[in-house]
This record gives sequence, C-alpha cells and structure tokens, in this order.
Amino acid sequence: MASSTLSTPSFFLQHQSKPSTSSHRSSTFLPPIRSSISEKPPSLSVTPPPQPTKLPIRKIPGDYGIPFITPYKDRLDYFYNQGRDEYFKSRIQKYNSTIFRTNVPPGPLIAQNPNVVALLDAKSFPILFDATKIDKTDVFTGTYAPSTELTGGYRVLSYLDPSDPKHNKLKQLMFFLLKSRIRHVIPEFRSSYKELFTSLENELAKTGKASFADANDQAAFNFLARSLHGSNPVDTELGLDGPKMVQKWVLFQLGPVLKLGLPKLLEDSIIHNFRLPSSLVKKDYQRLYDFFYASSGFALDEAERLGISRDEACHNLLFATCFNSFGGFKLFFPNVMKWIGRSGVSLHMKLAKEIREAVKSAGGEITMAAMENMPLMKSVVYEAFRIDPPVPLQFGRAKKDMVIENHENSFVVKKGELLLGYQPFATKDPKVFDRAEEFVADRFIGDGEKLLKHVLWSNGPETESPGLGDKQCAGKDFVTLVSRLLVVEIFLRYDSFEIQVGSSPLGSSITVTSLKRASF
Repeated sequence: MASSTLSTPSFFLQHQSKPSTSSHRSSTFLPPIRSSISEKPPSLSVTPPPQPTKLPIRKIPGDYGIPFITPYKDRLDYFYNQGRDEYFKSRIQKYNSTIFRTNVPPGPLIAQNPNVVALLDAKSFPILFDATKIDKTDVFTGTYAPSTELTGGYRVLSYLDPSDPKHNKLKQLMFFLLKSRIRHVIPEFRSSYKELFTSLENELAKTGKASFADANDQAAFNFLARSLHGSNPVDTELGLDGPKMVQKWVLFQLGPVLKLGLPKLLEDSIIHNFRLPSSLVKKDYQRLYDFFYASSGFALDEAERLGISRDEACHNLLFATCFNSFGGFKLFFPNVMKWIGRSGVSLHMKLAKEIREAVKSAGGEITMAAMENMPLMKSVVYEAFRIDPPVPLQFGRAKKDMVIENHENSFVVKKGELLLGYQPFATKDPKVFDRAEEFVADRFIGDGEKLLKHVLWSNGPETESPGLGDKQCAGKDFVTLVSRLLVVEIFLRYDSFEIQVGSSPLGSSITVTSLKRASF
C-alpha cells in the first residue's frame, strides 16, 4: 500500500453520517484524519535536507561477491535457508551495521543487477522519501520491473518518478477519484463487510471454522468497485471472478520476489528465474479492463481534461484499484485480525466499549467525527501499520552522491546506486520504540502520538500528507479510514473473536474459530 495503495489526502476527506445522493462533484469537504498532535498544514515537500553530518564516516560494509554465483546463493538464503528477516539480521550482525551492501532477489536471470545498499534502521530509511535525492523510476518492485504488457503497454504511476511529466497528472487523477467518491466509502464498506461477516458466521456454523482470506478478497473487491467506481461487480459480466483474476495478474508481476510454497526446485528454477508470459493472463486482464472502462466514465472524462488518454487512465485506475488497494487490503486486513486476535479478550472488551460508546454519542452512526473519539481504536490501527507494514520493501536510486546516516555512522552513497529499505526493521527500531517487537495497543495514545512520525507504511511519515510532487501513497488517508472501519465493524458486531494464524505467500493466513456476538 505504501506508494502503492490508493487513498486521498487528508484535506479531501469528509465527515459523513449517511449515504448521499449528491453528485460526485460535491464541493463539501470533511475534517481530516488526525494522525499527529501537529497542527501544521500539509506540505508538498516530504523530508527536509539533512543537516551536515557530525558522525564518523565509515565505508559501507559488505560486497556483492562473484557475479551470478553469489546472487544465486543469496537468493537461496533469502527465500529458503534463512528467510527474509534472518537474511537481513544475520548481515547486520556480520557487519555490525544497519547499512551494508548485499544482493536481493530475483537476481539472475530476471534482474541484470541484484546489488543494493540496504537501509535497516529508522534513521536511514527516510532518505527514500526525498524526491530531490532519490529516483523512483522503475524501482517499485525492486531490482526488476515487470513487463508493461501486463499494464496495457504503459508504465503506470507506481513506476514513475515525480520528475516524469506524467506523474503529477496521474496522481492528480487519483486524488480526483477519491475526492469525487468519498461520500460512498463508509456506506459501501459497511454493506460489503456485512456480507463478509455473514459469510464467516455461516461457515463457522457449518464447519466450526472459517477462512478470512476468501471472504475478505470478495468483500474488498466489491467495496472498492462500489465505492470508487459506482459499479457492483456481481451485477456485471465480471460476476464473482474479480478477486481470482486480480490475484493471478499480480502473481505474474510479483512471482519473482515471492515464496509461493511450491516445491523448492520447481519454484526457484522457474518462478524466480523466468518471467511468466503475459499472454497467459491477457484474457483475464481484458475482462478487468472492460469492467473499469465501463464503470469509470466520470474519472476518464477528468483524465482527458488533465491531458491523459482514456486508455492510459483506465490502465492506471485498474492498477491503483486492483494492485495497490485490493492488494493492500488483502495483505493488511489479515494482519489487523492477527494482532488484535492475539491480544485477547481484555483488549477486545476495551475496544468494544470505546467504539460502541462513541457511535452511540454520534446518534448511532459511524462517522469520521465519531472515529476521532476512539483513541484506542486509532492507536491499534497505527500499531498494526508499524509492526506489520503492508509493503515491507522500498527502493530508490541515488540521484547524486550523498551521505546517509544511521545511528552510529555516516556513509557515502554514489549516484546511481540502488537503495533498499526494509521497513519492518525501520519501524521496529529499538532506538526509537520501546518494546519494539511487541504489539502495544495503546502505544500511540497521548504523548505516544509523537512517535507517529516514525510510522512509515505510506512511503512517508504518518504525520505528513501526500502531494503531487512526492511518492507518498496517494491513498494514505483512505487506507487509514478503511482500516479503522474494519476494527469498528468488528467490535460493533462482536465482543470478542478467536483465530488461528498461519502463513501465506503474501503474509498471514487467518482462520476464524469463534465469534462472540455483542452482548452490550
């Protein structure tokens, strides 16, 4: 979701108590989501230039080894012998540094150059947000870029640097989409996720357990199509096929950097070595394209006004909705369920009490103003973003020679070098967060709000708002709003729930084993 998830800047968000039938061109604005005690207005600049370093200069440790051989060995360590977290941890220990040189997948034969400078702490990571120093061209997925045949022949917004002439126009289109449709977000979320919870309850009654993933996929896709594009997929030729087609299409883009759970020899020799032919998903992609082209006429009209062709705009809207937003909810919502579920009944009852009292005080309606009066709920969502960010890896290429600091040293990076930030290490930096490895539900209440500047899931600090000239997630506040709505819906309906947690190629796999209906 970070830089990859569709949302709207805070100054677009509106307080809404009931569905509106007004035009999508409504000019009524809503109060922003407050993520900080700061009252400074949103800024288009993301990160100010660092002050001259006073830390000792150290040569960046590590090396890239023997071409082809070392990157291949590193890939086996990354996926199979160590796993991603241990891969990075072991090298931090080896080099006694959170900044070092290494290789990352996929390596040969897909990526010609697997070399990166890793940034694995809270101090060095934010350099990746500085558009004056970091080039984001074709680095959205890391050391390789998927074929544009998977996106209609266009390089979509996520792969463009802010300096690209098309970047600002396309990001403005995303802002327009969300501003135009914001009135529909809360009611359509409630409708779509009512269907999810009904599905979970029915499955629990039949088998004693229910998979969250399938129900969440359908609910998330329906919600995005209904709220942002004004069309119910079930009433169209697309039917219920959307989520499966999206997942297949995403696999063809991310397969080289995923561990899918296939037999090791098969997975590594084929999926990690060769690009899957885009022709295998061409028909599915065309069905998705046709749905969005038919559903998004108002946004396509705006695209033409901005100087973007309807065809290019549609491919970008599809990518933003399906890859960025749907993909983000598929990753992040199970994480929210995991951390709240593991926290137990005590937290559940506190959340239920807070949420129900705030909604009652708002006349029984879920509104943005009501959610601002739920400090524990807001903290829980921020803590989930901190401990388990939906987009863990961020990349950027140095636009010029520069000095980057971690907590102990400063390091010279040369123009053209590719930087990799592994966000879970930055947002679990023990020099910034106490009990950094623990889920602390009330971490961001009161004075804890000061730590929100270190929550970075949106490809920028939580205390800042996205602008046209940066790569912060255009949908930052939209994603925050929808994540809050998930928690609110859960605890309006249930006092508590129990889960089993497994793993999947994209994160956590959640099986619901108990739902205790609201008793007060």
